Amino acid sequence: MIQVLLVDDHTVLRDGIRSILDLESDIQVAGEAVSGNEVLMKVEEYRPDCILMDINLPGKNGIEVTSLVKSQYPNCRVLVLTMFEDDEYLMEALRAGADGYLLKDSSSEQVVAAIRMVSQGDSVIHPRMTKKLITYHQQTKSESNENTLTEREKEILFELVKGLSNKEIAEALFISDKTVKIHINKIFKKLNVKSRSQAVIYAVRHQLVPFS
Repeated sequence: MIQVLLVDDHTVLRDGIRSILDLESDIQVAGEAVSGNEVLMKVEEYRPDCILMDINLPGKNGIEVTSLVKSQYPNCRVLVLTMFEDDEYLMEALRAGADGYLLKDSSSEQVVAAIRMVSQGDSVIHPRMTKKLITYHQQTKSESNENTLTEREKEILFELVKGLSNKEIAEALFISDKTVKIHINKIFKKLNVKSRSQAVIYAVRHQLVPFS
């Protein structure tokens, strides 16, 4: 059972998401928080597997809170659900350690699927935001970096940038899920990152994978 903490200051939105998640047999809403300052207390109380985090919160904003949560509870997944489509909000959220970034115009099916994916260790970024992420870094001056990634690791990193899960990568490259996981762990160590989202940022910033 995936335990979820809902963080949003709008009661109607929280009630709507709760009603959606209550229909899922493998997801349970453990609790709710209405302000940034309340989140850490709720995380300590409920120990959720995943936080559905708004950015625009009273007190500390969702990005600040995400950074605090990830530093104190690194195994807790944070899925940002926001109306903000700005590049900077996306980048700041990922730098803070967010495991996913969805927009509030996402369907209920997309939200449910994203919760499952981040809870399994995958990364989810809204398709419109993925394009913005790539464009953002293509517009910034990035020096060419030599790296120690093998060709296989580069292939897997490219699939990560495309947003594929471990299972999808395994099927695309005709290797096992276990092999994908081993390669991803090696990629994290070589790039000195801690999450799939941070690996994606690094890959785009340093042009480690080709883009069409």
